[in-house]
Amino acid sequence: MTPHEFIEKWRDNPLKERASYQLHFIDLCALIGVPHPSPSSHETYCFERGATRTGAGQGWADVWKKFFFGFEYKAARRNLGEALKQLMTYALALDNPPLLVVCDTNIIEIHTRFTNAPSEVHTILLEDIGESANLEKLRWLFTDPDKFHPKRTIAQITEEAAGKFSDLAQSLNSRGHAPQQVAHFLNQCLFCLFAEDAELLPAKMFERLLDKSQTDPAKLSTRLEALFASMQKGGDFGADDIAWFNGGLFEKIVGAQFIAPLLDIAEIKILHEAAKLDWSGIEPSIFGTLFERGLDPKKRSQLGAHYTDQQSIMRIINPVIVEPLTAEWEAAKRIIAGRVALYEKGGKGSKNALQEAQGAFIVYLERLKHFKVLDPACGSGNFLYLALRALKDLEHKANLEAEQLGLHRQVSIEVSPANVLGIELNPYAAELARVTVWIGEIQWTLKNGYPIRKNPILQPLDHIENRDALLCAPLARRRERAWPVLSLSKEWRG
Repeated sequence: MTPHEFIEKWRDNPLKERASYQLHFIDLCALIGVPHPSPSSHETYCFERGATRTGAGQGWADVWKKFFFGFEYKAARRNLGEALKQLMTYALALDNPPLLVVCDTNIIEIHTRFTNAPSEVHTILLEDIGESANLEKLRWLFTDPDKFHPKRTIAQITEEAAGKFSDLAQSLNSRGHAPQQVAHFLNQCLFCLFAEDAELLPAKMFERLLDKSQTDPAKLSTRLEALFASMQKGGDFGADDIAWFNGGLFEKIVGAQFIAPLLDIAEIKILHEAAKLDWSGIEPSIFGTLFERGLDPKKRSQLGAHYTDQQSIMRIINPVIVEPLTAEWEAAKRIIAGRVALYEKGGKGSKNALQEAQGAFIVYLERLKHFKVLDPACGSGNFLYLALRALKDLEHKANLEAEQLGLHRQVSIEVSPANVLGIELNPYAAELARVTVWIGEIQWTLKNGYPIRKNPILQPLDHIENRDALLCAPLARRRERAWPVLSLSKEWRG
């Protein structure tokens, strides 16, 4: 099939999604000159991956090629975001393919999902499908997905972002601004940069605000205070609607409580350059440590020092959190599978079997929801963030596997920042730990296709405390300080 023939056949396609997607995909294969799915390739390359799972209708993906892509169709001119959300939700069940592709026959969007790399989007319009660059990208999709791998890693982007914020913190501190005020202001700016790139704020709002105020520090300060006030309670910012964020980050904004530091023109330039980076994919476990060193004058000499990597932290999280909770889920799964099998078989004892299976699933979800992790010297929150991510991964996995067994999966994830508790003596690190956890949770939620929590978007994190974990004042009568009560699993009680 030639590009011209393909375009003419699929221009103004009148067929609905379910009636057209296999025909469109087969024609796409013919256009590129690659095989289409067949019965013999079912285990590695097929239509309707997951459609045969118990209790399910449509599959996890309309087309799937193992270790290559998940491909989901929508009817012409429908919201491709919904198709992408489905693929993201089921990526784990699809063996985490590096490419997620959505299509409505008029547009093909290829979204990259490589480990430790930022996500990129490659869009191919029907009318442009015959261009050599687009045909080459489609061939990579079927034959060499690594060609889509972004050139920069998340770690490199994160280190650049942290470096710019550290420069800004040092400049503000050197001009005599109170360090704690600087830290709070920059944490607010940091979250705004993340929020606009994660599409929680209107597109490029913060970057545009900086662009229009480059030579007027007083005007920038006024505009930032107005934006932060809108984020505090939700409401209007000019012609834009702003969601309710707060959670504590935007509690101190106006009046005697807080006055945004007056940036000079050189500092506005640094912040404006930082805004041009893609903040949606920064790595919180790296950024927190590097930014903390820039915020705290006592730690500036450590800016180039090595930070604890994820693998090292996971050597604690895996045996203490992941492995025992995974064992509990395996036990619950055996109960669920047995109850579902009894229900499907019918006969004596089967009447309430499905309800009992659902009950075993809910008990495990409640176990995760109330599981608490404490880091009594949490720094900028690296351990808390990775522990939260591990708990959310466990719940997501249980959700998908329960659905495979024939149960109803939940719409949202119940594990939240309320699961992680922290104590930190350094005030810079304590506030940054909260921001790290907030950003990490939102990233995880968006990546896995679940809805963002709202009203407010940021849950209060007063349980990440700025205090001494061992002693309490006054100096003359110091005594041991109580830690929060934790509920450990049976395997870890003494």
